Amino acid sequence: MKIFEPATLGPLRLRNRVIKAATFEGRTPNALVTDELIEFHRTVAAGGVGMTTVAYCASSPEGRTDRHQMWMRPEAVPGLTRLTEAVHAEGAAISAQIGHAGPVANSKSNRATAVSASWQISPLSLRLTKTASALDLDRIVTDHARAARIAVDSGFDSVELHFGHNYLVSSFLSPALNHRSDRFGGSLKNRARVALAVAAAVRAEVGTEIAITAKLNMDDGVPGGFWLAESMQVAQWLERDGSLDALELTAGSSLKNPMYLFRGDVPLRDFAASFPQPQRMGIRMVGTKFLRAYPYHEAYLLDQARQFLSAVNLPIILLGGISTRTTMDRALAEGFQFVAMARALLREPDLINRMHTEETTNSLCIHCNRCMPTIYSGTRCVLVPEKA
Repeated sequence: MKIFEPATLGPLRLRNRVIKAATFEGRTPNALVTDELIEFHRTVAAGGVGMTTVAYCASSPEGRTDRHQMWMRPEAVPGLTRLTEAVHAEGAAISAQIGHAGPVANSKSNRATAVSASWQISPLSLRLTKTASALDLDRIVTDHARAARIAVDSGFDSVELHFGHNYLVSSFLSPALNHRSDRFGGSLKNRARVALAVAAAVRAEVGTEIAITAKLNMDDGVPGGFWLAESMQVAQWLERDGSLDALELTAGSSLKNPMYLFRGDVPLRDFAASFPQPQRMGIRMVGTKFLRAYPYHEAYLLDQARQFLSAVNLPIILLGGISTRTTMDRALAEGFQFVAMARALLREPDLINRMHTEETTNSLCIHCNRCMPTIYSGTRCVLVPEKA
């Protein structure tokens, strides 16, 4: 098994085993596809990846982190179709990341109440979230299936279900966020009901028309949060149900500890500069309590992720600090089926083509994470000059 050989993902045939991971693009100001979003993914596709992932395609309007994010509805299909056609023309496949932000949603921006496993004060809107009712959850599960159907109708080859980062499904999985006493709280079996229901509904809707993957937290990075042993059990249940074609493993909480996923430098000044006063001053004063620093090293999620290799037979996508051919080869040698890259491809969209030509090519990404605050104005590497 080699990184640049064609690979099977469910019903899908990819030209290689490199996936552009979902990174919110900040290019849908009206919650619809723009030419800028198309060019973002076309460029990565032309650069050689096997598949690129569009983030973030919300299943429901209140499930966006803010009102500028894409949400899957009939009005979005023409733009999404142009997007998938542009990527296919470059020889790559394309996936839609589908999910519901839950407690990470900004209810003030969305003009809709945010829902979560249990009520809490949202750090984004400073408003209370609503504890999701059984009726809310039935609707949200159905919305995921509908969103997957829209992805099929728009020409996507795959969907990625967002079960990480303390978004809605992840908030149910996490004991730190889920304080319910009903059938959706308490035991892991109860906390996993929403994840299993969403995956089953999507599989029932699309069958084998497209591939289905899920991004699952291994570790929230939060005291008392979702952790490795429980994550492996949920992965086994998902495999048992036949809902997924592959699993992408991740970590961290967009709600409480986002840097746990990214590792590396904390661009506090850049984040502060992205906000008006008085938020700017607040971020500079107390931002380190939210944006905690974690050292970067190559393949920093590998130690946790490799434990899933013996727990499930599902193909596993390794994410987290993949930036050299050596690391890719090592991952495949250990049993991972695919690798996912994000920041490295922001710096160099053509990196995969150059790695294919010259094995010793390494990413120029320095993990300064200054790309993170650019999500508010169009995600990019700030070290690359913008085109006029």
